[in-house]
Amino acid sequence: MRIDHRGTTLSVGRLLLRPWHDGDIPAIVAAYRDPAVRAGARAPVTGEPEARRWLELQDEGRESGVRHSFAVVEGADDGRGGEPVGNVTLKYPDPGSGRAEVGYWTVAGARGRGIAPRALGALTDWAFTVFADDGLVRLDLLHQVDNAASCRVAEKSGYALVEVLPAVPSWPQEGHRHRRCAPASGG
Repeated sequence: MRIDHRGTTLSVGRLLLRPWHDGDIPAIVAAYRDPAVRAGARAPVTGEPEARRWLELQDEGRESGVRHSFAVVEGADDGRGGEPVGNVTLKYPDPGSGRAEVGYWTVAGARGRGIAPRALGALTDWAFTVFADDGLVRLDLLHQVDNAASCRVAEKSGYALVEVLPAVPSWPQEGHRHRRCAPASGG
C-alpha cells in the first residue's frame, strides 16, 4: 500500500518544512534570481511562468511519490511560518532500489545560520524513517566541486564525501558525491 505524503510537514526548532503552494511563487522567482541558487539548478526559473511550472513539477513529484520537495520557512511558532528561505528535496525515482538523492538551496539571507543543515537533517531523518520498509538505506547529495558551502552543509548533516564526479553537460565542473547511510544499514 502506497502512503500519501502530499500533506506532510516536518519541523525542527523554529523551522517548518511544508509543501510548496501557489502563494510561494514570488519567493521562488526571487530565490532563482540569486546566482548561487541558479548555479545548482537543473532548470532555470526566470519569472512567474517558470515558477508555476517548477511548482507543478514539485506537485507531480509528490503525487507520484518520487520527489518530495519542502519549502523551508522560519518562525514556525504559528504552524505556517513566513516566507520560504529555502528548499529541501528527496528525489526517489526508483522506490525499492535502496537509494535516493537529496538536494537543497537557501536564499542568501538564510546562509551561514545553520538553516540548510537543520532542514537537510530533518529531511534525512524523515526519509530513512518513512521509507525504511521500502528498503531505503542510502542518500546521496551532489554538488559542483567549487561549492565549498555545500561541502560544509553535507558534513554538518552527516553526509561523507565519497567520490569526485566527472563534469557533465549540465554541470561544467567536476562534482562531489556525499553519502549518508541509514542507521545500522552499514551500506
